[in-house]
Amino acid sequence: MPDTTLFRETTLFAGLDDDVLEEIVAASQDLELRRGDVLFREDEPPDELYVVVSGRIAIANKSIDGRESMVALMEEGDLFGEMGLFDGRGRSAGARALETSMVTTVPYGPVRDVYEADPALLWRVVDMLTGRLRTMDTALADSVFLDVTGRTAKRLLELAGEDDEFSLPITQEELAGMVGASRERVNKAIASFIRLGWIEQIDRTYRITNREQLTIRSR
Repeated sequence: MPDTTLFRETTLFAGLDDDVLEEIVAASQDLELRRGDVLFREDEPPDELYVVVSGRIAIANKSIDGRESMVALMEEGDLFGEMGLFDGRGRSAGARALETSMVTTVPYGPVRDVYEADPALLWRVVDMLTGRLRTMDTALADSVFLDVTGRTAKRLLELAGEDDEFSLPITQEELAGMVGASRERVNKAIASFIRLGWIEQIDRTYRITNREQLTIRSR
């Protein structure tokens, strides 16, 4: 059975009564994924949401000519795929595993029953969707006010978190999709950081050597 603790750490399910949460967990199941496995594609009709147990899931849109823009990177504890629960429309983006991963699939039915029985709980949904909107606002501002080099610096800092040394969990092409630029331009930005002595690189492992300057460049 999926881990109840993980559910409690998500905005959508935090604070639910034990009995209510147990019903949702009982209807859910874990799903193992290999790198490249597709959970769903853009415009597909939705019927379940997901919580990441381990690994990383890319949420991305594709253009008509096949170019990809990665709009979000979902990691342990993140919840996604909930929009169709509330608007009944097709998926707004696709989702695929970037590495060996496990997600918990949660059917819409039991979740919808909870909110129909106690509409006051929908404030949790408002909280979660507000967070999504703030993230989108930040991404839109970045696309307007930051150049490719600035956006690359910001994405590298996000992927590093609090660590100075980190391995890139995605390919250069996927990083370019997150930045919203060509792979060549992103590689050029990374090369400039290395030349300036802000980061060091060995294969796909990076070490931030001047976080202050990299942070300044990301603003």
